[in-house]
Amino acid sequence: MDEPCSALDPISTLRVEELIRELAGRYTVVIVTHNMQQAKRLADFTAFMLIEPFNRSGELVEFATTRKIFEDAGDSRTRDYVSGRFG
Repeated sequence: MDEPCSALDPISTLRVEELIRELAGRYTVVIVTHNMQQAKRLADFTAFMLIEPFNRSGELVEFATTRKIFEDAGDSRTRDYVSGRFG
């Protein structure tokens, strides 16, 4: 899912998140989002990826449990992004 709740009101967002949790019991659900709070609420694992300006290739900076990414990221770029220092 690409930004599944980006333009929704809070009540609709809650319903979509409930559906994602239900589906996650049976399926692998992959979400692409800039909403750090939503990622923290929903994800078991998180990947942080960056693309270099003017370069068409991206980089997987870090992949770990969501808790590790948000509480003890191993890369300073990940820490800066999830803390809101940039992005």
